Amino acid sequence: MIQKREDVRNIAIIAHVDHGKTTLVDELLKQSGVFRDNQEVAERVMDSNDIERERGITILSKNTAVTYKGTKINIVDTPGHADFGGEVERVLKMVDGAILVVDAFEGTMPQTKFVLKKALALKLPVIVCVNKVDREEARCDEVVDEVLELFMDLDASDKQLDCPFIFASAKLGRSGTSPDNIGPDLVPLFEAVMDFIPAPTGDFDAGTQLLISTIDYNEYVGRIGVGKISNGTISVNQEVVIVNAHDPEKMRKVKVSALYEYDGLNKVNVKEAKVGAIVAVSGISDIHIGDTICSPEAPSPIEFQKISEPTIAMQFRVNDSPLAGREGKFVTSRHLRERLFKELNTDVSLRVEETESTECFKVSGRGELHLSVLIENMRREGFEFAVSKAEVLYREDSKGRKTEPMELAYIDVPEEFTGIVIEKLGSRKGELQNMYPITGGYTRMEFSIPARGLIGYRGEFMTDTKGNGIINTVFDEYAPYKGDIQYRKQGSIIAFEGGESVTYGLFNAQERGTLFIGPGEQVYSGMIIGQNGKPEDVEINVCKKKQLTNTRASGSDEALRLTPPKVLSLEQALEFIDSDELLEVTPENLRIRKKILDPTLRKRAGFRKE
Repeated sequence: MIQKREDVRNIAIIAHVDHGKTTLVDELLKQSGVFRDNQEVAERVMDSNDIERERGITILSKNTAVTYKGTKINIVDTPGHADFGGEVERVLKMVDGAILVVDAFEGTMPQTKFVLKKALALKLPVIVCVNKVDREEARCDEVVDEVLELFMDLDASDKQLDCPFIFASAKLGRSGTSPDNIGPDLVPLFEAVMDFIPAPTGDFDAGTQLLISTIDYNEYVGRIGVGKISNGTISVNQEVVIVNAHDPEKMRKVKVSALYEYDGLNKVNVKEAKVGAIVAVSGISDIHIGDTICSPEAPSPIEFQKISEPTIAMQFRVNDSPLAGREGKFVTSRHLRERLFKELNTDVSLRVEETESTECFKVSGRGELHLSVLIENMRREGFEFAVSKAEVLYREDSKGRKTEPMELAYIDVPEEFTGIVIEKLGSRKGELQNMYPITGGYTRMEFSIPARGLIGYRGEFMTDTKGNGIINTVFDEYAPYKGDIQYRKQGSIIAFEGGESVTYGLFNAQERGTLFIGPGEQVYSGMIIGQNGKPEDVEINVCKKKQLTNTRASGSDEALRLTPPKVLSLEQALEFIDSDELLEVTPENLRIRKKILDPTLRKRAGFRKE
């Protein structure tokens, strides 16, 4: 018999990037008494890994739980970036409702539409939380209209349209039911959750049914499956079977060795859990997202939507430059292979394939940010390797035509920069679909553009708009191939020979363009040390010292003035490299190089290509 479990609520917090989800979770935790009064709490406590904290973004969905008036509220904090959309899709299967957070100034953005579409498709009730109402430029009434329009565009049911609106300032920990009536705490939001989000339901007496929606990983216990119990109970030492809706052959008997529930930020060991609880199960080595844990008597898998496929790929290869092996701890193909396949334990949107060469692996992901986060993590762990330029993954449609992934790009820029943005995106096969003014003297433009047209554009965009532009993209669909795109209009400055760069050599090189290195750095033949002002590549000897004679003293070198080099970040370096170049990644340095280091062989390869 289907029953409700009134003492539990399961919610996901969904939103566009930087609209305040994680800050809101912080305040919900604080106001529900999870922390002691005198406890020091870091900002965005849910963003637990270093890169999340540094970049101010959420990459992995996180589970937590608070208690309000005797009811346990399980909360899942989700990422807002399109590149981590795979995380959002699957955690929504674990909850009974969602809080959609929308910035009171920015309003509905591309990722707002993406996450809301997923929630409405699963028929989840949604509470809208208009956040950052304390901003001077907040426009609450207009944002409410935008949200309702978005609900209608996405064919929301009448029941979903009749959703409560809560106005809040997550930073100040305050909320209310209207923008003019903001209370001192988040009680209105807690009350909305209690009234509007349904209690989980299920058959308490049926066999166990638990769908795994997230995989956690721990060095000590291995893979940990996280999901919501749909029916029955699950207990420690219980014999269960694993089945999967997409893999009818799969049926494996296993034993539950440990069971946890969430309490605040901690996992707590429990002996047993029942319908509606979000639990973590460990001790099952080969558990995957989409698996259902069932009682052996009547195993029945729960349907699970397939995760969106990757759209771009890079090659990760063993570093074979003349400086290889000097800075990294893990440098061999075995190390690289183990680390990449280990990443598959937790990242479902990633694909790793072996290539004809044992030294090289094809890694596919949802976007440049997705793969750059993996590269940065590996670099910090002591890995040394090289990566190629990101390339999009093409498909063939039913008529045998070549198709490519298209993105919707939403761009907000001050009015004077609209011309340069339209011109640049036009040359990258972007089509302007809509353009209208928004508050603050900004113009919003909406483009449909091939995913490959955006590779390497973000850095250029920030330069073109003097840092005042905002660009957001979301995957749209696969469409027929749009034709060739010329990415880089400028060539590279290449080191002619190996050694240590000196002021005299660099002084001669800087007349040709922008340098990436300063004096006293190790270089090798074929390494790229700058960007040429002209379209062709140029080779320069930056290790060259001034010839000394009786009348020329070495000290006169000091009079040479060098322009400070442009030091590229990981993202900038990935955007800069061309298809015949590689980025050498070590724990200490990022170096750009030609794939073929020898200048003679490189020229021959160029002739063959032409």
